[in-house]
Amino acid sequence: MGTAVITGASSGMGLSTTELFLSKGWDVIGIDVAPIPLTAPGLAPLKASVADRGVLDDLLAKAAPKEGIDAVVNVAGIYPPTTLENYTEETYRRIFDVNVLGVVNVTAACLPYMRSGASVLNFASVDAFTVSPGQLLYGASKAAVVMLTKEMALELAPKGIRVNGIAPGWVDTPGNAATGRMEAAAKSIPLGRVAQPSE
Repeated sequence: MGTAVITGASSGMGLSTTELFLSKGWDVIGIDVAPIPLTAPGLAPLKASVADRGVLDDLLAKAAPKEGIDAVVNVAGIYPPTTLENYTEETYRRIFDVNVLGVVNVTAACLPYMRSGASVLNFASVDAFTVSPGQLLYGASKAAVVMLTKEMALELAPKGIRVNGIAPGWVDTPGNAATGRMEAAAKSIPLGRVAQPSE
């Protein structure tokens, strides 16, 4: 198959994405600030913040195989609720550092190891396109990911590298569960439930 770099690999959609790639025979370099609760052949866990480009460069210089990196999946994201009344500069920087700068950092750090035919997949969110109460900064950060995806696709096309994005809705992840809003959200979904990370 090849080697994939997957961020946010310790939980939620990042963990499920890691498990899926491994089940398909891929080698995975999993990146997260938290330990990845998997021990599997082909998995190389790296503890790092996606907001720290220097650390990412150093780790990938050691972990990237000589055959190169074939896929980059930018899943890492945080979504503490924010409004005009309760946001702080610290929260703003944390959300944008992980959700936006992290996508740029990881993709740029992986680029020297990517060849024509490689692919980048960025996780945006339905909140990039629709208004979600109490997600002032998260929605803005994911809208930025949508534009980053378009810009990266334009920039990397001459190298033969594809860049795409997906925008999941409500997914049963630890972060979403902590918002206390999943049950209410499920009522607005035709299936009557939120998605599972494995989906």
